Amino acid sequence: MSQPRSMQLGLRQNLAQFSLLVAVNALVGGMLGQERTVLPLLAGSEFHLDAYTAAMTYILAFGASKAATNYFAGTLSDRFGRKPVLVAGWIIAVPVPLLLIWAPGWGWIVFANVLLGISQGMTWSTTVVMKIDLVGPARRGLAMGFNEAAGYAAVAATALATGYLAAEYGLRPAPFLLGIAFAALGLGVSAIFVRETQDFARLEATGHVPRADGRHDHLHDELTNGQVFLQTSFKEPALSAASQAGMVNNLNDGLAWGLFPVLFLSAGLSISKIGILAALYPAVWGIAQLGTGALSDRWGRKWLIASGMWLQAVGLGIVAVSNEFGWWAVAAILLGLGTAMVYPTLLAAIGDVAHPAWRARAVGTYRLWRDGGFAVGALMAGILADLYGIRFAITAVAILTATSGVVVAVRMYETHHRPAPAPVGRPA
Repeated sequence: MSQPRSMQLGLRQNLAQFSLLVAVNALVGGMLGQERTVLPLLAGSEFHLDAYTAAMTYILAFGASKAATNYFAGTLSDRFGRKPVLVAGWIIAVPVPLLLIWAPGWGWIVFANVLLGISQGMTWSTTVVMKIDLVGPARRGLAMGFNEAAGYAAVAATALATGYLAAEYGLRPAPFLLGIAFAALGLGVSAIFVRETQDFARLEATGHVPRADGRHDHLHDELTNGQVFLQTSFKEPALSAASQAGMVNNLNDGLAWGLFPVLFLSAGLSISKIGILAALYPAVWGIAQLGTGALSDRWGRKWLIASGMWLQAVGLGIVAVSNEFGWWAVAAILLGLGTAMVYPTLLAAIGDVAHPAWRARAVGTYRLWRDGGFAVGALMAGILADLYGIRFAITAVAILTATSGVVVAVRMYETHHRPAPAPVGRPA
């Protein structure tokens, strides 16, 4: 397919469509945020689930379905285009808030989260790929910063709003009315106003220049799906290091989502204060990504990722040993900052290494591992909390997170390569 002559890569050149995709991803984040404060409390108060493992089954269901969908979303977007996958994801999201409102048993909540995971895998993955398509290689970190900032700022704002609504009007139905509005708006905007971006990836592929240092020369543009999976998961050092870091990052996010509100409630905090803490972590995470994504374009990816994992470990450790709102707020800020250093930078690193011809599939594979962390985290944290208590579970995940940072420091090379300037007196 030939590209229109006016088509250009770049953030400024595609600002209108890029901004629209930022807004769409904010709505995607809002669909996730409707659950962050309320569902952990709903599990005990309305469905009487005493075991932590049982109560966190909805996160396991969400993580497993989202992880699998992420993988197939990349392949589908390469085959059918980005926009059809995005619109289909929003269609699947429509019944989720209705199920959360009317669910007569916990099994319905779990089913709603299977649908939510499928929807998030299709919508969030596709907005990531579409922004990478539009901006080209030079501003990839900045683009991912905007994407993830919009999504997680919306998670935070919705978690705060639903905490207020739950305190004022009860755990159901008021908090989930926001989800109905988000789904309707997201579907309408995506179907009517969002444009296909796959031709931008084809345009970039035609001008793709190998790195001057020889890296990635073996990663040509004709890889099968299986080869892309193996390279991203295990073989290619930077891709595989990013995949394990993404998995551990979302493992500790699954822990925070499912167990932090329960810990805070057991310490006597009100629902409104729990809502503040549930919102603070993704708020810092979301807003700080506006800076960290751009910094990774300037400073590089590797050490932002490793340092971010270590900062998350410190935040988790503070949660484990503290018993006061103030210290938990400090921990939430540290956890949010650490995650902001990691989240857009990992996506940018994947985009650095993957050839444009199979980049969507590499992003899908990375997000398979990353969001599989939700499922692993829910299962691991729930079992450890049931056996040894919530604080033990948090401490164990803190140690695992610090170890993941060490893996990045040892295995990953710097992926953001800037060509060396031409020698003085010679043409560039």
